[in-house]
Amino acid sequence: MATNNTYLAVFLGSKTSPRMKAWMAMSDADRRAKEQEGIAAWGAWAQKHQAVIATIGGPLGKTKKVSERGTEDIANELGAFTVVTADSHEAAAKLFENHPHFTIFPGESVEIMPILPIPGQ
Repeated sequence: MATNNTYLAVFLGSKTSPRMKAWMAMSDADRRAKEQEGIAAWGAWAQKHQAVIATIGGPLGKTKKVSERGTEDIANELGAFTVVTADSHEAAAKLFENHPHFTIFPGESVEIMPILPIPGQ
């Protein structure tokens, strides 16, 4: 069970996907127009769900991976994140159906996972 029914939504998209290639193939003017449409739609989504958005989150920048080998720059498919509250995992996932991330922008999916309590706390 999630702590306080809190869920992390991670927005994913590949820089080499056919959707991203098509996006980048658009003219600058067409891409800017589509970006404005997407920003407006994302804002409308956030407004509609403001009561359940715990942290609006935002876009994610370049990634550094730290391991026993040290620190290195890597690429991954993580694009953005949001934290929401919902009565169930299914209800949290439903919030992201038809999201502008993949209906307007070239994103591929949104993965939603419960934020679990720290063991022993």
